[in-house]
Formats: sequence, C-alpha cells, structure tokens
Amino acid sequence: MAKLSLFEKRRRRVRTQLRARAGARARLSIHRSGRHIYAQVIDDNAGRTIASASTLEKDARGTTGATTQAATEVGKRVAERAKAAGVSTVVFDRGGFLFHGRVKALADGAREGGLEF
Repeated sequence: MAKLSLFEKRRRRVRTQLRARAGARARLSIHRSGRHIYAQVIDDNAGRTIASASTLEKDARGTTGATTQAATEVGKRVAERAKAAGVSTVVFDRGGFLFHGRVKALADGAREGGLEF
C-alpha cells in the first residue's frame, strides 16, 4: 500500500472520530477549493443531502471568490436552510482541511446562523 498523503490521513482520522460521536445527528461537510467553498448538511442514515450552499450560487457570486467573508456567508446560508429543513444540531466534518481561515469562518457563520455543533 502506498503512503497516504497528509490530507488523506487527516480526512480518515476526522471521519473516524465523527462516526464515533455522531449518533443520530446530521453531518455538516465542507469542501474548500482554491476559488470556492462548499457546505452540505448530510443525513448519513438516510444517505441524502438535507441542505447545501456554496460560493457558486448566483446571489453569492457578487462577492469576490473564496474569502473568509464569503465563507461566513455560506455558513449562515447553509444554517438557515438546515433549520428550515428541521435540523438544528450537526457534527462538523472538516474533511482533511485544517480548522483555520476559511474553514473556521464557515463554522463561525453556521453557528451564527443557529446550528449547534
């Protein structure tokens, strides 16, 4: 087996810890690319996405790319949509990304929007 990248190691470690403490809660999964940031609230038991938001949406395109300000707005938007769908508590799945910068800004925006994790 080839050596895993550090990103993949972090991703597996985070996902394993999430499974241990998630229980019946939904998962707020994020993905960060060079230009955009994406967030989804996923119900793993049913295998479906409950709510999602990203910087690719038309109303978010006025802002400049993937900044911490844009990430905060995405967090607020996904929290609003999740609460409308009846989800108020989630577990935060940062994937293999470090909890810093845009990832932290998205988490703070989701907390401001009313999600608990």
